[in-house]
Parts: sequence; structure tokens; C-alpha cells
Amino acid sequence: MSAAAERDGRAQGADPVHVRVVDLVKSYGGTPILKGVTFDLYRGVTNVIIGASGSGKTVFLRQLIRLEQPDSGRIEVDGVDIVPLGELELTPFRRKFGMVFQMSALFDSMTVFDNVAFPLREHGKLSRKQMREKVEESLEALGVAHAIDRLPSELSGGMKKRVAVARALVMEPEILIYDEPTTGLDPITSRTVDELIESTRERFGITSVVISHDMESVFSIGHRVTLLYKGRMEVSVTRDELIRSDNVHVKEFLQASGVRMP
Repeated sequence: MSAAAERDGRAQGADPVHVRVVDLVKSYGGTPILKGVTFDLYRGVTNVIIGASGSGKTVFLRQLIRLEQPDSGRIEVDGVDIVPLGELELTPFRRKFGMVFQMSALFDSMTVFDNVAFPLREHGKLSRKQMREKVEESLEALGVAHAIDRLPSELSGGMKKRVAVARALVMEPEILIYDEPTTGLDPITSRTVDELIESTRERFGITSVVISHDMESVFSIGHRVTLLYKGRMEVSVTRDELIRSDNVHVKEFLQASGVRMP
């Protein structure tokens, strides 16, 4: 049975909320950044988090994957609050998350194979043959198996993004996080990345979390959209509800984006 089929089986009858964020607070040097953020990330769909620069998106992301310890509040992953957990207890929960970094963040001196194999070497105990098979399977699924021996400098922006997704998927996460996935890409490649995010979600049965400022992307792929405003959750709604929202900050943000409503 494939990893995706196994996840689908586990998801049957599961709580539709994959991650619950409750009253999350984080400050730096006495300056509050997250001021009691509460919202849900839904299982098996694309959850998009938007907001102006300084709204707390990046800080929220660091708390979500527990790179940092929140000051207070809860982050419940599959019903378990991971905020009070120690490093050893966090390990199985961190493995639920995969990360696709802004600008892909591939290692320039490594081939595509070595980039995708990197997390397996860091966290796995596979033989070289098993590792090769997993890397090839991941690259094949993303349509870039032919680039396995190339360097990142030999790839287009879209291919780099596919390799970055393959690297995240090789550890078989349940939740895949994309940090500003269309930053620095031209409009055509950006829409290709949108298609990649959705096809990956559908094929592997994962929960997608997308941090974005690209409103065309939000309207294209977002099933649930959360707006952070000055460290608070302003709205967390469906895409259609966002478009129809009377919230003044939602209206300001949509108007400032300059994107025509679908």
C-alpha cells in the first residue's frame, strides 16, 4: 500500500481540523508579535495564510513547526498540544510536517539527487539502494526524475520548486508548508507552482499550508484563507466568504492587492 493510501485510510473518520491554534502569543524583547491568535488548519485542503508585512505570518510559522517556543497558547496537532513538549517528545510531531522554503533553498553545490536525499541522510536509516529508490520515486512523482544528476543552477525556477517539493515529500509528511512559494517567479511559472501545490495535495492526500502575498494564487488554490492583521487573526474563512467579507481590513487588503476579484 502506498504512503498516500495509508494516509487516506487513517484520515477516514478523522477530525476535519488537522491543527488547532488557540490563543497563541509570542513576543520578542517585550514587543508583542502574535497577540492571541486562534484559528484552525483543515485536513486535506489548502489553507492559505495572508497578511501585510509585519502581520506575524513568519513568526506564526516558526511557532507552528516549533522552531521557537510560544509564550503561551496551544498548537494542537491531531488533538495533541505540542507547545509544552520537549525535544524528544516533539520528534514524531515534527515528522508530520514538510517544508518548502521560499526561493526553494536548494544546496547549490549538491546535485538534485543529493538535495532530495539530504533529509533521508539526516533522519533516516536507509541503505544506499533504499535511499536511491525513495529519491527516484519522489522525483518521478514531481516530473523531474530526468534532472536527478543536475545542479540547481542548471534548473529553471519551476523545476527548482518541483525539486524542493520532492525533497519535502521524501519524508512522507502529513502537512506540507509552503513559505511564499511564488516569490521571485514570473506570472506563468507562479501559476505552474499553484498547479503543483494542488496536484501534490490531491495525489498524496496531504494538508497544505501556504504562506502567501500572491492574491492570484490565493484565489486559485485557497480552500481556507486566514488573514493576520497586526498580530491578530482577523478572519479565517472559505475563499468565497473572504471575497464577500464586509470586514474593513479584508476589504483594504484585497483592494491593495490590485487583483480583480474572481
